[in-house]
Amino acid sequence: MEISPEDVQSRIRQGRGPLLEWLPENAPVDSLAAALTAMANAQGGMLVVGVIGPTGAIVGVRDPLGAADRIVQAALSIEPRLIIPYPQVVRVTERPLVIAHIPRGMPHVYACDGRFLIRQDAENRPLSPRDLRRMFIARGELSFETEITPRASLDDIDWEAARSYVGALSSLTIAANTVENTLLRRGCLSDSDGKLRPTNAGMLLFGTDPSRFLRGAEITAARFQGDSMTDRFIKEDITGRLPSQLMRAESFLQDNLRKDVQLGRAMARSETHEVPIEAVRELLVNAVAHRDYSIEGDGIHVNLYHNRIEVVSPGGLPGPITVDNMKVERFSRNPAIVQVLADMRFIERLGYGVDRVCSLMDQRNLRAPEFYDSPASFRATLYNERLQATDELLPQDVVHERYAGMALNPRQEAALQLLHGGSTRITNKDVQALYPDVHAETIRRDLADLVSRNTLRKLGEKRGSYYVLRAD
Repeated sequence: MEISPEDVQSRIRQGRGPLLEWLPENAPVDSLAAALTAMANAQGGMLVVGVIGPTGAIVGVRDPLGAADRIVQAALSIEPRLIIPYPQVVRVTERPLVIAHIPRGMPHVYACDGRFLIRQDAENRPLSPRDLRRMFIARGELSFETEITPRASLDDIDWEAARSYVGALSSLTIAANTVENTLLRRGCLSDSDGKLRPTNAGMLLFGTDPSRFLRGAEITAARFQGDSMTDRFIKEDITGRLPSQLMRAESFLQDNLRKDVQLGRAMARSETHEVPIEAVRELLVNAVAHRDYSIEGDGIHVNLYHNRIEVVSPGGLPGPITVDNMKVERFSRNPAIVQVLADMRFIERLGYGVDRVCSLMDQRNLRAPEFYDSPASFRATLYNERLQATDELLPQDVVHERYAGMALNPRQEAALQLLHGGSTRITNKDVQALYPDVHAETIRRDLADLVSRNTLRKLGEKRGSYYVLRAD
């Protein structure tokens, strides 16, 4: 990573911080190692040698090669050895500075002289035991999923679900074993002093009541009327085994994702979801498979807004994965959970989920997904915004613009899109064709609600009744 003198000077002017530290040329190797360790355990950053004082006076170094070698010596003294790019010499105000880059997403948890440090604000601080354990889990050096679940026994496993899983395995070698042995090999059970007990992965995948032992292992799905959280929403708290959560969450998406309805040749109707439902499903499955289950304060959130869909999961990206490399790098925080979900055909074991999401959005000419990573959470956002603007308003645009102030559910929006897209009249069956899993009585109430709000008029009687837009 090359950096310009102007960029170095600009960063120094901004002062020390989480991503920047400076030290004089004669700083002890231990001080260099402490700064490198703290940044490697945090978000990475830049160490500059040749700057002194609280205000960042640039004095330079007399021996750039010697200063670079001492940084390398400090990096190699860290446990495990910290492998970073060779330090770079940059001349700022005609004074040579030596700069070490610590990339974000380092693969290990690092210690300097027996101390586990982390960069917070402009200081190198020791990690608390709780945060240290969480970091070991996040970087794959400890496995929360394979730990034995406290207080849980084999009686807390849903053995019918376990037998169904083992019976569906295509591998004869695995399927021929007992259910217990298969779960043991998959990391869902552990042998503790000759006695089998459920692991956290086993409890999440096959437990009769996982939330009893693992708080926060749930999905909260909500649909809001506008572009932000309001007091008008539809919400469902989804608990239970992970496979069941995924199926219930997908049902929520089917019911609450808006459908854009268009009329083609010969007045043939076609409908698509506002964003590809397969893309939302990929993000949801990834969240369930890869979230940090050691964080018990919150679960996964799937929020449907007017202009976007967000999937937020506890814990940042695992191990060496960053937003920049997540399309090409592969690392799993929960390999046992990933394997079982792959066995159940929820995900592909090779893990091309992010690539597929981007491809699906591109095929629909929709804005590219956005990803945001922090130590506390990871958020993926899909926008229903088309890349190429057009002067002609499509039916969905008309509905979104004209009825923006109304609290419409997806079925009501689809009905209005039909009427603004060329249909002069619609029936209950027209809307039910778009939502075959929704009861006819629910469709009737949706349309009756639009009539009561002076949006539609109902004409005809009984089976011959139909709906039209009000002229006013």
